[in-house]
Amino acid sequence: MARARLRDLGITIGELPTGPLNAITDVPGVTVGHVTLVYDEPRVARTGVTVVLPRGSDSQTDFTFAGAHSLNGCGEMTGLPWLEESGLLMSPVALTNTHQVGLVRDAITLYASRQIGGGAFWLPVVGEIYDGWLNDINAHHITREHVFQALDSAAGGPVLEGNVGGGTGSICHGFKGGIGTASRRVDVDDCGTYAVGALVQTNQGERRHLLVDGVPVGRAIGYDVVPSARDGSTSASSIIVVLATDAPLLPQQCRALAQRASVGLARTGSRGHIYSGDLFLAFATGNHYPRDTHRPAPVAMMPVARLSSLYDAAVEAVEEAILNSLTAAETCTGQLDRVAPALPLDLLQAIMADYGPRRNGTA
Repeated sequence: MARARLRDLGITIGELPTGPLNAITDVPGVTVGHVTLVYDEPRVARTGVTVVLPRGSDSQTDFTFAGAHSLNGCGEMTGLPWLEESGLLMSPVALTNTHQVGLVRDAITLYASRQIGGGAFWLPVVGEIYDGWLNDINAHHITREHVFQALDSAAGGPVLEGNVGGGTGSICHGFKGGIGTASRRVDVDDCGTYAVGALVQTNQGERRHLLVDGVPVGRAIGYDVVPSARDGSTSASSIIVVLATDAPLLPQQCRALAQRASVGLARTGSRGHIYSGDLFLAFATGNHYPRDTHRPAPVAMMPVARLSSLYDAAVEAVEEAILNSLTAAETCTGQLDRVAPALPLDLLQAIMADYGPRRNGTA
């Protein structure tokens, strides 16, 4: 069965409507780029880079308010001390593998300095997952030219999912994981209509804990049916979540939005194990902060009493993005002939159909 997005399989998550693309790029101005490295010689590569640009080519001159949250901190996301101090995201957000965070960070600073010139000051945000089960991670396959390529290729429109970019070598709930995305549209009383989008890099979770819209799919697909993607427990792994919205959120409101990724993650069965790096970032494009700002500027703020609908949207978008990463990902054979099997979509549909009456409260 061809790989597909969750909704293409007839499975709907949540109550809120999606954006036209059901992707983080439904937030106006947001662009996404990938570079994917898959080859076997001279050393096995199953890795890559994904970049999210909050304002496309203007991301390094027109900053956004942002906030971050760590559900469990066995991982890395560079640039967060300054982001939390200033409340500003001043760079693209990049996702890659654990051992190449530094190279990707340095490449972004070089790219920015070439674009902006002068005495540019950059503390880029780069998150990571460990893809060393499938990828020969110590071969350090990624070069700065790959990062430049990801930045140059970033675009709006549909977002590639599954075995692409920073998700090329990832494993999720004992299946092949990857990049996933989803979005929601929210009508906020007296304020307007806003988009909330999520992009995830999934490398977390154990098979038996996997839930799809509350259905225990992981328990229904034992290792005797589909072998595990790797030996032993998969709890020592990670997920990076990037949330975007065009609502006018202040930095502390962005942080609160990022915290809600924890709920979406939990709804898919992940539990924040001690050796998991579950790191979340949210940015809001509803205000502008030009790079050369030196004077007071007007700032819009979402009323506190109207935040809950945005939180709901974040939860639903994160949950669906995680599941999209699984349904899009294809079976992958990596180093040492290790195989990460794809989630069987026909079996998923059968399990969901069997639970249908119980999900709808009619059984």
